[in-house]
Amino acid sequence: MRDTVNLRGGGSAFVLDLSGPTPVIVHWGADLGESIPDGVPASPVAHSALDRPPVQELVPQASSGWRGRPALEGHRSRGRAFSPALVTTGSRDLGVEGVEITMTDAAAGLVLSLEIQLSPEGMLRLRSTLRNDGDDDFTLQSLSTALPTGLGASEILDLTGRWCREQHPQRQSLRQGTWLREYRHGRTGHDSSLFTAVGTTGFSNRSGSVWATHFGFSGNRVTSVEKTPTGPALIGNAELLGAGEIVLTAGESYETPLTYASYSARGLDGVTDTFHRWLRSRSTHPATARPVVLNTWEAVYFDHKLDSLVELADRAELIGVERFVLDDGWFRHRRTDRAGLGDWYVDEDVWPGGLASLIDAVRARGMQFGLWVEPEMVNEDSDVIRAHPDWISGAGFGRTPVGWRHQQVLDLVNPAAFAYILERLDALLSNNAISYLKWDQNRDLTEMGHTGAPSSHEQTLAAYRLIDELRQAHPDVEIESCSSGGARVDLGILERTERVWASDCNDALERQTIQRWTEAILPPELVGTHVGPTTSHTTARTHSLSFRAITAIFGHFGIEWDVRTLGDSELLELSEAVALYKKHRALIHSGVAVHGDLVDPAYLLGGSVAQDGSEALYSFVCLATSFDEIPGRVGFPGLDPDVRYDVTVIFPTATSPYNQRSNAGWIPDGITASGRFLAEVGLPMPILNPEQGVLIHLVSSLEAAGL
Repeated sequence: MRDTVNLRGGGSAFVLDLSGPTPVIVHWGADLGESIPDGVPASPVAHSALDRPPVQELVPQASSGWRGRPALEGHRSRGRAFSPALVTTGSRDLGVEGVEITMTDAAAGLVLSLEIQLSPEGMLRLRSTLRNDGDDDFTLQSLSTALPTGLGASEILDLTGRWCREQHPQRQSLRQGTWLREYRHGRTGHDSSLFTAVGTTGFSNRSGSVWATHFGFSGNRVTSVEKTPTGPALIGNAELLGAGEIVLTAGESYETPLTYASYSARGLDGVTDTFHRWLRSRSTHPATARPVVLNTWEAVYFDHKLDSLVELADRAELIGVERFVLDDGWFRHRRTDRAGLGDWYVDEDVWPGGLASLIDAVRARGMQFGLWVEPEMVNEDSDVIRAHPDWISGAGFGRTPVGWRHQQVLDLVNPAAFAYILERLDALLSNNAISYLKWDQNRDLTEMGHTGAPSSHEQTLAAYRLIDELRQAHPDVEIESCSSGGARVDLGILERTERVWASDCNDALERQTIQRWTEAILPPELVGTHVGPTTSHTTARTHSLSFRAITAIFGHFGIEWDVRTLGDSELLELSEAVALYKKHRALIHSGVAVHGDLVDPAYLLGGSVAQDGSEALYSFVCLATSFDEIPGRVGFPGLDPDVRYDVTVIFPTATSPYNQRSNAGWIPDGITASGRFLAEVGLPMPILNPEQGVLIHLVSSLEAAGL
């Protein structure tokens, strides 16, 4: 067994000392190189404290004197084994990227295995497995990871939100005590934070040291930042378990979801780059160009008529759409949102010949066909629940949970309910040429239960298993994770889906913030971003088409709008936006995401820079009125300082009804400047009203000349 583990990757390092009775985290932060000291000087022993120096254990436990939140909480009958004393009993290498450490408490009958990997991109992944080696049951309350921050950490940044306002940042000072957030939604949740970041004072998009974690799980969970008087702050992540939810019988094990973590010495964009590069390196990452989507929801809602939908498909083909998705309303009894969920048969009254007539029409126009489903939910007004009222998940005692959007959760832990849903979806995909499922999940459930016992853990795993089995049978079908918008956005669900729906809100102003922070972790090709109607149906705001298009281009672009109503000028402008997306999607979906640190909060600058620095696309948008009369000069981050770039404003175009290129005195076309000049001196930006923007394209002068 090695005394020291020094994992290195992506400019970061994770160093463990295994020479003592328990694993000690020496360092998580910047790469220290191959050679590290044999030992780190011990901290002094404080007055009125433990009679030994404090150390940062990989598994904090009270038996070692840790006075904070222990990593492992649980007990046997009558509270026995309430405080494990785990010690290192073995380790093995997992190649150059990782190590597995075994810890044992023979008296308590517990064995804990910890798998730690640091990828070449700098992605740190941790997972723990607890095995009950005792003769009787062990009730597990919590098993968490605890990662220390480094020198100078002083601020916490995480995200919160609600329906139609997901992933909004909140920042606070790091103080002694515990910043604790518990998510009890039975799913990830609209207020869920995609990451928890702790950084040095004033860390920003492009500067400062940042330690950030993400918990890859779609059920109940808890995150924390804890600062005690004895050491650095710890970032913790764990599944939030219900009373008696995990009881390990003799020989049984519990495996935690993965914790993902990234250290950056160059601000939040460094964290983003680590996550994006690692996600793109997966064998399951989408390898084909992300098709332009048209979703029918905000065009027809529940009013499904073949002639109307074919007319919509005609317009979609004209605009350049590549995937046509039929949303809610196609199955039995589904004329409103109050009935039919669970009855996954094509409605014979609406579709007397099945969906084939529409599917054939869509495919004849050169588009893939996609379909909306919500397999994990049921309406009480449905044939399936009239036949099986016990298939509703809940707390038992004959009590039905309070409704949410007139629906309940189907108890997938029940084998019969699981088998029914799997059979229905399998039949649907087997009998129809469906390329894509928009997989929705439209409610929280705080009392998720099976036969009167809490079942959030098992329900989440059952949902995963349902998707996995369906994917095994239909490997060419892509799946989107939608959960009344962005309430199930995490790397657990993204192990088995190709994209997420960031929000039910297509208001471009709201989407600017939602998408910026969703894409802080997820690369844009995994995030659905649609052009909605002129007036948003969730906020009633009215936006120009150019602003809506600029917002949607930086993601997996689509349209959610009745395009049959477009006049010639709107049709042309939308077609131009679709063409721009197609032209630049390879750059957006492979480049390095960058975000400017602008002093004026009225403006946002963000974009994508090609990996080789040869090309970049930026958006500059105005979110609110500014105190200043003009935006002034803005620097363009992320460019190769030694490359000369030709600068062009590419949208809005000259044919757009709203044309910011006519800004008096603002003519950037034809400018050629080095990346160093563009970053340090910048360019003057146009005068924009709130909810307006421009797209700016930069390309290497040599590449533009074909050299």
